[in-house]
Amino acid sequence: MRVLAQRPSRPFFFCSLLVTAVLVGCSRPAPPEEPVRSVKLLTVGVGALQSSLEYSGEVRARVESRLGFRVAGKIVQRQAELGQRVKAGQVLAQLDPRDYQLAAEASRAQVASATTQRDLAAADLKRYQALKDQNFISGAELERREASLKAAQATLDQARAQLASQGNQAGYTTLVADVSGVVTGIDAEPGQVVAAGTPVVRIAQDGPRDVVFNVPEDKVGQIAAGSEVAVRGWAGNASMAGHVREVAASADAATRTFQVKVSIDGGDAPALGSTVYVTPKALSHAGIPAIKLPTSALRQEGQSTAVWVYDAATSTVKSQVVQIATADGNEAVVASGLTLGMQVVATGVHVLSPGQKVVVYQPKNGPAPASKAQTAINSVAVPALPAASTAPAATTAAVAASTAN
Repeated sequence: MRVLAQRPSRPFFFCSLLVTAVLVGCSRPAPPEEPVRSVKLLTVGVGALQSSLEYSGEVRARVESRLGFRVAGKIVQRQAELGQRVKAGQVLAQLDPRDYQLAAEASRAQVASATTQRDLAAADLKRYQALKDQNFISGAELERREASLKAAQATLDQARAQLASQGNQAGYTTLVADVSGVVTGIDAEPGQVVAAGTPVVRIAQDGPRDVVFNVPEDKVGQIAAGSEVAVRGWAGNASMAGHVREVAASADAATRTFQVKVSIDGGDAPALGSTVYVTPKALSHAGIPAIKLPTSALRQEGQSTAVWVYDAATSTVKSQVVQIATADGNEAVVASGLTLGMQVVATGVHVLSPGQKVVVYQPKNGPAPASKAQTAINSVAVPALPAASTAPAATTAAVAASTAN
């Protein structure tokens, strides 16, 4: 008996085709190949540092006096005002003088009493002298009268000195300027009771002016007394020459910086309290050769800073670790890791990977002329900057690169 094969039902066949189509449609397509990126390059060449260390300073008087009363008392009037120009002998403030005036009057009364006692002792001595001439008294009695006269004279001298002292005390209740200058500070107000010597008014004396600024500990050793300093006003571009007059021997307790005073001509100096720019010549790096790169060419690789170096033979990029010494304006100064003639990716470094193929970007107007690589010099170390590595390098600046797409 022959068994005939059962043909599959038509609905089952169509379901199989539908499942197959769905599975084919849900499968992931093959990833597209990564496009070849276009990069802008710069060629490492020779250049010089342009920026210098500049600090903010303040114009001050070389001598600033803090004036106070020589006696204690209550301030009843203050004539001096902040910013006022005063002359020597001008009244600045006054204390209540009544107590000192009464003390002076008491001293005058003591002088009058001592004068009367002295005159009486002098008259007694004169009478006893006449009696001694007539041998009515002994010599010892005459000597006692002479001693009484000397004691009375001493008491009178003491009273007169006390009167002079009390007169001075009364005069000290008026505070006068001992020099000509400008009032730069008020430390006490009318109605306030002050002790003797408490500062009341500060006066910046007329004469030479100083520019005062602070430098950190790692720079103070390079600044010496007498070194040149360029001073420029905050508002204007006019520059004036100055010389370091004094360098603090110890650091400020709060800021841990050292104060430097620069002497400038008082006639050409800006107004007191003006803010100025100070550029010490001893800290200037202008003109020193160095390798410089725009910050857009740098990237972080772990704990190191690196750049992408272009390999023209394979049209690929590779990572190169560099050491950054300092900044020069908007550029970074490279201490080691690069040599003259290397081509470095200028922008878009965050989208590249090691060994990636790239093409050199060509401007629409045609390729810009590349700067010629120059002969490397012996050391990459910039004076006063970190030492270079042993890899061959040049103290050069990177040629300016165009911006990235």
